[in-house]
Parts: sequence; C-alpha cells; structure tokens
Amino acid sequence: MDEQKRLFMAIILSIVVIAGWNILFVGPETNKQQSQVENTSNSGVENPSTSPAGSAVKDFSPVNGANTNTSADGSTPLTDGSGSSSSQVPANFRDIKISSPIYDINISEKQASVTSLILKMFKEGTQNNSPFKQMIAPELNAGLFSLDLEGKSIQGLDNAIFRADTESTDIYLGDGEKKLSFSWVSPHGIVVEKIYSFSASTYLIGLDIIIKNGSGMPLKDAVEISMPFALTKEGAAFSQFGAYGPEAYINGTLETVAPTDIQENARDNKSDKNRLQGTVEWAGNGDRYFISCIIPLNPVESTIKLSGTDSFVITRYIQSMERVDPGKQIQLSFQCYMGPKSLKVLGEYKNNLKKAINFGWFDILAKPCLIGMNMIHDFIPNYGIAIIILTILIKLAFWPLGTKSYKSMNDMRKLQPIMNQIREKYKDDKQRMNQEVMNLYKTYKVNPMSGCLPMLVQMPIFFALYRMLYQAIELRHAPFIGWINDLSSPDRLFNFDLAIPFMHAPYGIPVLTIIMGASMFLQQKMAPAVGDPTQAKIMMFMPLFMTVIFINFPSGLVLYWLVNNLISIGQQYYIQRKFL
Repeated sequence: MDEQKRLFMAIILSIVVIAGWNILFVGPETNKQQSQVENTSNSGVENPSTSPAGSAVKDFSPVNGANTNTSADGSTPLTDGSGSSSSQVPANFRDIKISSPIYDINISEKQASVTSLILKMFKEGTQNNSPFKQMIAPELNAGLFSLDLEGKSIQGLDNAIFRADTESTDIYLGDGEKKLSFSWVSPHGIVVEKIYSFSASTYLIGLDIIIKNGSGMPLKDAVEISMPFALTKEGAAFSQFGAYGPEAYINGTLETVAPTDIQENARDNKSDKNRLQGTVEWAGNGDRYFISCIIPLNPVESTIKLSGTDSFVITRYIQSMERVDPGKQIQLSFQCYMGPKSLKVLGEYKNNLKKAINFGWFDILAKPCLIGMNMIHDFIPNYGIAIIILTILIKLAFWPLGTKSYKSMNDMRKLQPIMNQIREKYKDDKQRMNQEVMNLYKTYKVNPMSGCLPMLVQMPIFFALYRMLYQAIELRHAPFIGWINDLSSPDRLFNFDLAIPFMHAPYGIPVLTIIMGASMFLQQKMAPAVGDPTQAKIMMFMPLFMTVIFINFPSGLVLYWLVNNLISIGQQYYIQRKFL
C-alpha cells in the first residue's frame, strides 16, 4: 500500500476516534429506566465481642430505665408494639445558619441534616448577577447526612427533631472553629447526638455521632447516613463521559455507579449489585465539578447501599456499631465534604478524597497536564494563556518527532512527480504499481509511515487534554479574552435564538473553532498532494469535517488544538525551507 493510502487511513482512523469519542461521551442523554430500588432493613448483627474501629463504648447514666424485650441476637427492637415507629414530626423546628468566608450552611433541627450549602467562591453561571453555587437541590427536603439505624432499632429516629444547643439561628464564623451540637431523646430514653465542627478556612466539616443507651436493654445495629442527590439533564449527559452520581473510594479503588445502572439493577431484581462492601474511605455523590461525601475518620469494613428513581439517587453509608449495653455510649467520628473537585483543594487534605478527580484511562497523562497548567496559572493568572504555554511546552517535547515527520513528508513531496509517473505507467496493474512504489521508497530511503506516526503518538495527549480540559473545575467559568468567558464551554460569539445544525445550545458564531478549521486547511495544503483523485477530494473536506466535530468542544480544547496547528505549520514551513 503506498504512502498516500497509509496516511489517508491514519487520518480517517483519527477522525473516527475523535468523532466516536464526542458522540460516546458528550452525546445526548440516554433514556433512563424507570423503577425504584426497594429499601431493605437488615439488622446487621455482629458478634458482640467484635469492636469495629472508629467507635468507642463508654459508661453512661441511663436517662430512662424502660423495660423492653431483647431479641435473640441481642439487639433491642424499640417500637410501639406494632412493629413500626409511631412518632410524629413536630412542626416547631428551626433552621440554623452558619456563615463562613467560603460557604453558608443551613442545618435543620429536623434530623439535624444539612439542607443548604452555598459556596461563596463559585457561581451558578458566568453572569455578574448569577447566584452562588448551591450544593443541595431545593427539592431534596430531607437534606444530607440524615441519620437512622439500618435495623430500625431506635423508635422515631428516622424523623426525629434534634434540638440545637444555641439560641441563635444565624451564626457568623469569621475565623477559627465552631461546634454545634444537636440532640434528641427517644421514647425509650436513648440519647442521640450529632455534633458538627466548622472551620472558617476549610470545606471539611466534622461530624461526631454519639448514641447513649439510656434504655434498659442492649442496643446492636448499624448506623446509616443518607446522602440524596438530584439528577439533571446536563448531568446525565456528562455521565457518559465521567463520574456522575454515587462514587466512593473502597479498598483503595475509586468506584462509580451510573444512576441508570442503579435503576436497571432494581428493575432486574439485582439488588446485590446496588450494595458495595469493603473498607470505605469516603462515599457520596458527585458531578462534573463538585462532590458531597462522608469521610470516616477511621475507615472500617462498611456497606454502601444505593437506590434511586429517574429524578434522584440516594447513597447510604452503613457502618456496624458494637453492642451498646444499658448505661453505655458509643461515638463514631466522620468528616463531611461539600465542595469543588479541585486538585489544589483536595490535595491539601490528609485523606484520599483527591482520588475523586479521575480522568479514566488517560489519568496518568491528564494529571500532569492539569498540574502544569495550574503552575503556569500561578504566574500568569489567565487560564487561556496557561493553555497556550502548556501547548507550546508539549509541542517542544514532541519537536524531534515532528521534525522527522515533516522531513519525511518533504521527501515524499520531492518523490511525487516520479510516483505520478509510476501510477500512470502501471495504472492497469495495481500489484506492479505498488511494487514499483515500494522500490522507489527503498531507493531513496523514505519511510512512508513516518509521516503518520507523530499524529498517532499525539492522540493519547489529545484525549488526555480533552478529559482534563472538560473536567477541570479550574476552567469552569474561567475567562480568556473577549467573547470567550468560559473555557469549559464552547465558544460562541453572539447568541442566536435560531437553532444551528450540528451545534448544541447556546447558538452563536464559533469564531475560535472556525479559525482552527482554517488552520487545518492551511496545514493540509502544505502536505504532499494525494495522487488518487478520490482521496484528494475526501481530504479536501477533512478540515470542514473536523470543524463540525470541534464545534461543541470546550473552547479551552479548541484553543489547544489551534495553537498546536499554528506551531505545526511554522515547524513544517521551516523544515520545507531547510530541505529544499
């Protein structure tokens, strides 16, 4: 096969990979399956002599010495006699607001759950009047980090009203730390406390859960912490590209589960697939840029139980606790994180939460690119310029390989007249024509594949940058110049109400993408001519085809590809002039 065909096939293969990647990972939302996971309520009984790490049993003076029957497994089913909780939720409960320099958080006395958390360093949109980022969707009335026992051993805990140890409902934390305690007493005298610890300088929030057994019977169950997550159309589209919904770091591995898989497992009666077990270092829900999760201070063997519908999913962290005898208490300590998936932020914590930033197969290449881009940004506070400099550095690293490629292409250009003569002479004998072309390569010591190799070698870098530039929160709403005010979104000059074919909303003029297409056209004109007329016509449309593909790519990625093309054009021109 001659050089033109090899080059043509390599280019077509690259286009197919890019197009397939775009369709596969940022295509329209897949249809969601309807059905909801049925909640189970296993008791989670363990040997009373086994003491899980992260909990401690202490003496406690009973609040109520009520007598109840103890089950055969040593647990205490505290119910109203009908097998279900009969407590009613009082209407008089408060919302406590704590304001810090980096967030505003609301904790409801109902279940002592977090019902709102606003990040003051991030906005919902790029407009100046856009509100700050809300981490908890308003429709999630129950909030995050509500508490229950898997075996329902404490009557009324599932809808308890905890009383805060403060008279103020609006607390400002300008610096330092602040603790806020919520407590509730069950009908049988069991005291449950949730103690939140806030710091003005970090997104990490401490959470201590203390259960004091003031009843007359031993308590044996598993703590269950719930984290609901509202699904959106935009998030569902991203789920084809990266983690969206439940994710956890279990047994040293990042585990992610798509919301559609949860529904399918429930529909197919495969509830075991909606339970993840192992040493859980953190668990929660995340999207493209943010994550909310629970972090055990002493990770132990635990269970993640998943459930969901077409509008939300619930991630439940379940940890067995040792037996709590009457007059004893147990404490489990956690941290809560509700904030950005930022390598700078998460990298400062002494846990593995930074593993939530994952670029899939290309992680080993994308992470260094992200670190390099951030280092450049520390000196030049414009991520567009940082991308340009990063592109130049990557191009310099591949400069020798590019030089070899362009020299080979230049040699092919010199051989083009002779190759045309061979094609004309043996046009009716393809086998003889290919044989003569190969002899020509050997005579002049030209390797036809050397022109394709640099393109193929750079494809992993391209995909790594694609993942990095698409997911890096640093580029979210990051401006460059002029109309490009968000490097994580496609560039659009003006805003049209009329839909444009092949273009995703918003609709406008993709100026940067058009310039990139023009650079590809110029680069193609500098390449050796293709002898086959059919191939030549197809190649002529390649810049247009690539422009259509790139029209919905993040402007940061288009900027990288444009700068890469311009440097390649300069390098190719230099090589052609040098080896005339």
